[in-house]
Amino acid sequence: MSFFKRIFSSEKKEILDKGLEQTKTSFISKLTKAVAGKSKVDDEVLDNLEEVLVSSDVGVNTTLKIIERIEARVSNDKYMGTDELNQILREEIAGLLSETKSGEETEFTIPANKKPYVIMVVGVNGVGKTTTIGKLANQFKKVGYKVVLGAADTFRAAAIDQLQIWADRVGVPLVKQQMGSDPASVAFDTLQSAVTQNADVVIIDTAGRLHNKANLMAELSKVKRVMQKVVADAPHDVLLVLDGSTGQNAFEQAKQFTAATEVSCLAVTKLDGTAKGGVVIGISDQFQIPVKYIGVGEGIEDLQVFNKFEFVDSFFK
Repeated sequence: MSFFKRIFSSEKKEILDKGLEQTKTSFISKLTKAVAGKSKVDDEVLDNLEEVLVSSDVGVNTTLKIIERIEARVSNDKYMGTDELNQILREEIAGLLSETKSGEETEFTIPANKKPYVIMVVGVNGVGKTTTIGKLANQFKKVGYKVVLGAADTFRAAAIDQLQIWADRVGVPLVKQQMGSDPASVAFDTLQSAVTQNADVVIIDTAGRLHNKANLMAELSKVKRVMQKVVADAPHDVLLVLDGSTGQNAFEQAKQFTAATEVSCLAVTKLDGTAKGGVVIGISDQFQIPVKYIGVGEGIEDLQVFNKFEFVDSFFK
């Protein structure tokens, strides 16, 4: 279909293909076994396909939606060959992702009428939150935006130190205080500094503690309220970072964080080291929150804008 025309540059597409290699290899080999010896899509093939999707971490609810869509097409077409299944799956998964308005972007951009554009980053420790902030700052700086970072995860000294390393590496200012400081105070200082510097983008790290959801909820609410004293409609995005390699655990984290705060978009990291890339499809569909960025490698350039057409194309290539 022309639906899947090339959008990314060949270099970006190569990075994406390489990052999803394990997921694709695992999925395609399972799919091949599911249709082995079959010439048409029948109930047995659909049952096998359901198993393939669930075992690829697409998630049960999303898998059932995909199967229902394919069943509808089979019943309309009366006969559907298994050789067509790959293309049909591509179309139905891209269609499903379209319903969340997920993955329309091709570049790192921010709305022209929001300055500074404030992104509050949430996620448990260990998912690649600090690394994602650093890589995101790098991408925004590369396209010409002036970026300021804020170290409001004051619970761990390591979080502040790690963010400082990234700020130095990318060459952007970091606003920080001592470990144990009030996170809202750091957020306030960061926004004041950004306004003074006429910055375009502010990215604020927050604590990754989920063991006490009530405390986390109260803390994030306070950070938001205090930021709004400086920028009335801040934050413009609440970005939840999830580790794609944890599969179903990422679903659980998404559930916990969406209950604790209003998450507006997602970044799914560490997709290069796992065969669980299907989790991107399931999480986007189940929570109806757009996936905005994906991490497909360890390099500073390996954070990409999530584009559903390119993602699905790499998934089935």
